[in-house]
Amino acid sequence: MAAPEEQMAALSVADGAPAAAAEGGKPKKEKKPKADKPKQQPGGEGGKKKETKLGLTASKGGDFGEWYSQVVVESEMISYYDVSGCYILRPYSFAIWDEIKNWFDARIKELGVQNAYFPLFITEDVLMTEKEHVEGFAPEVAWVTKSGSSELDRPIAIRPTSETVMYPYYAQWIRSHRDLPLRLNQWTNVVRWEFKHPTPFIRSREFLWQEGHTVFATKDEADTEVYQILDLYRRVYEELLAVPVCKGMKSSKEKFAGALYTTSVEAFIPTSGRGVQGATMFGIEFETEEKTRQHAWQNSWGLTTRTIGVMVMTHGDDKGVVIPPRVAQIQVVVIPIPNSKLGEEAVKAMLDRADAIAADLKAAGVRVTVDRRDNYTPGWKYNFWELRGVPLRLELGPRDMDSGVAMLARRDNGGKQSCAWGELGAAVPQLLEQIQADMYAKARAEFDSCIERVTSWDDFMAALGRNHMALAPWCDTEESEEEVKRRSATKDAMGAKTLCIPLEQPDLPEGTPCFVTGTPAKCWALWGRSY
Repeated sequence: MAAPEEQMAALSVADGAPAAAAEGGKPKKEKKPKADKPKQQPGGEGGKKKETKLGLTASKGGDFGEWYSQVVVESEMISYYDVSGCYILRPYSFAIWDEIKNWFDARIKELGVQNAYFPLFITEDVLMTEKEHVEGFAPEVAWVTKSGSSELDRPIAIRPTSETVMYPYYAQWIRSHRDLPLRLNQWTNVVRWEFKHPTPFIRSREFLWQEGHTVFATKDEADTEVYQILDLYRRVYEELLAVPVCKGMKSSKEKFAGALYTTSVEAFIPTSGRGVQGATMFGIEFETEEKTRQHAWQNSWGLTTRTIGVMVMTHGDDKGVVIPPRVAQIQVVVIPIPNSKLGEEAVKAMLDRADAIAADLKAAGVRVTVDRRDNYTPGWKYNFWELRGVPLRLELGPRDMDSGVAMLARRDNGGKQSCAWGELGAAVPQLLEQIQADMYAKARAEFDSCIERVTSWDDFMAALGRNHMALAPWCDTEESEEEVKRRSATKDAMGAKTLCIPLEQPDLPEGTPCFVTGTPAKCWALWGRSY
């Protein structure tokens, strides 16, 4: 029977790797932002317009945690639920997950992966089939122990991941080399009763994800898929969310439980100075062509709604979220700006023109809406849509009606330009692509500026002190990683850990000392504090 080392979990991207329980075993009380409820409802006495207050009371650079808590609520991306660590994904955020799901699902199907669905519940004996795998999840497993008022004969676990559910049936289905490869994926939810401080999207007790579980006859086939999927994860972050990442291998301490190796994509939030892991076994035998029995190679890979939180943290500002056009539910909002001097016919003409522009943009493949509300001022509407991160605002005022143009205002940098009505169908899609490219370029420049190459402990600590990542020569041992975590912890910050061992390695001259132990280094590792 194959040893666990012969089996492989390919990826732990997004929340793919198990998170550790906090010390002490008691969950910290979740902090709900005061901004969870509207501050003031629109409407008022005597027919006068009263507007709800908009905006954030915390700044991204001043109190990052409070800013994030406010921005995900005020932008209507989530609402807090009455079970701590669980959140309601509202349409603005779920639309982003839909875009990710549709893009990624199409590409894994091109690779030959099929979708399936396995049950949510796991019996205790099945969950414990692979103890090495389960150990990493054990503190986070939620158990069903009662049905109504009756105690269950055996407790039933709610899946923290699905290896133990799926692989016993894989073993039944795979009998010979003709049954391979078997490549399945499921889009589902999982529950991990996280005891660390919950954070919307980043660390929650229930989250949505895709988990792929595939089986191959040879390690070469499995390795090929690992890097195909890893690059798709990179593309989700960089091409859809405009978030730069670093592809790498996890250290032996950080790898997925029971895996031969684990790869990941790592993002970094410059404002908080923390890294975010972007994305990540059972004896399956088959008969070879030579009629011998052989153990199969298995991959596990997953991407979660954590991606949305990383996007918000990367691009958001003190006005709200900033959503890249490719994943925005609304890419353009058209705002007519009538004034009190306009007659009824002029106002109708402006609204009709706004609808005509929206129709032209929809025909060009743009996701667009018209804000026809007449009980809010233009300035209030600008703030409303800026808070929600709509990439492009199209303003249409009396002068624009006279000139046959519209004013385009970018959410990402505030830039403005006018455009003739007849040219909008061609110009707007091009501008949206430019916004996408500019957002990625800005984020990539910030990401790269936050990586410092260091070779000594003092320089390593100085980089952490600047809220940066450190790329350092390392001897690649679990003992030295524990030492770094212990020695780098301060009263104000957690200890650092390896984020990944980058796949693209700088030159490492023979005899280069490890920055922490002084023994010969084996690789360059990217270190930082993480979520």
